[in-house]
Amino acid sequence: MSLKTRGILVLVIGTILGLSLSLGGGILASHEPSDAARLSWQQARLLAEVMARVKQDYVEPIDDDALFDSAVRGMVADLDAHSQFLDAAEYKDVRISASGSYSGVGLEVSSEGGRVQVITPIDGTPAYRAGIRSGDIIVAIDDYSVHQHGLQETIGKMRGRPGSRVSVSVLRGGDAELLVFNLRREHIRVVSVRHEMLEPSLGYVRISQFSDNTAAELDTAIDELATSYAEHGDYLSGLVLDLRNNPGGILDAAIDVSDLFLTQGIIVTAAGRTADARFTREATPGDILDGLPLVVLVNGGSASASEIVAGALQDHHRALVVGTTTFGKGLVQTVMPLSGGRAIKLTTSRYFTPSGDSIHEVGIEPDILVDGTGRHPGRSLTAVLDREGDPQLAEAIELLDDYRIMQSRAP
Repeated sequence: MSLKTRGILVLVIGTILGLSLSLGGGILASHEPSDAARLSWQQARLLAEVMARVKQDYVEPIDDDALFDSAVRGMVADLDAHSQFLDAAEYKDVRISASGSYSGVGLEVSSEGGRVQVITPIDGTPAYRAGIRSGDIIVAIDDYSVHQHGLQETIGKMRGRPGSRVSVSVLRGGDAELLVFNLRREHIRVVSVRHEMLEPSLGYVRISQFSDNTAAELDTAIDELATSYAEHGDYLSGLVLDLRNNPGGILDAAIDVSDLFLTQGIIVTAAGRTADARFTREATPGDILDGLPLVVLVNGGSASASEIVAGALQDHHRALVVGTTTFGKGLVQTVMPLSGGRAIKLTTSRYFTPSGDSIHEVGIEPDILVDGTGRHPGRSLTAVLDREGDPQLAEAIELLDDYRIMQSRAP
């Protein structure tokens, strides 16, 4: 065993023992080690033995740092499906997702059948201006072959210092010819909200994820919808808030979005072991729609922060929830920085809707159940709306139209 490996194993044992002694309180005062201390020593020894065996006998050589990271990653991941050890690159991606901005070329991509495919270029970005299209298959970044590496590494290669250059090679449709786009990286702001006018006098807003900027973007979107109708001599009479396939994001963003539509009452409560993990968040006065009718669209892809919003608006009878049962993630994760630019994302709380219900592994039941199709909403935030082919959207529009007609007939 190498000296470096021995050093790592000694550090592992020392760290675990130190932690157990610090938590044990009076262990050092007793003549015999407690069962907890003895168990901690046995666990540390087992970890050291396993790492030594893997290092010595595994079929392929393994780097010491990679082995240790794998041990930590496995320990955290085994807690639940949402806790995670983040290396420096993964932690950077989490911060980018939360902040809603990064430096790169402006492509939304996904992994499809082992290939990296463009979902959409973000409007106004270098990729958009150069002509990269939705559906293009990325095959290389500079001299880096995408086929030999994963999605996250490909994304990392496209990012870089503003002003630096990068080439993106793609295959398009049935064309055999390789298209190479030479791009200059820029500061990219990831938009999480899009809006659209729905005749007659209805508004549509979709939130794709919850980031630090989401509530402000939503505020602006609704204001622009109201202004657009006013310029046409009309007024905004109702709103569709589309949270379908929204996986969640920042808890505070979900609270702020809910608060835009609520004037009072609890938005969400949380219970955990530490003081920071136990909290109640309440709405502040003011409704951005001044009481206009609101329909929230959800489906099985609506999770976490999306469910906080849908649950708060449903419990306070501020909106009708339409679609199918949501995902059911009622846990709160806290990202905790570690040394070396790393972090852990650890489940710290369970959250509850204003009615006191936990939706974990249950989800939120819609007020009106309407099955959807896999096509809607499209993965791109800018996907074209299809009022005829999207039954959930069609139901939302009909509900809002009925309300508008009823109000117009009121004395």
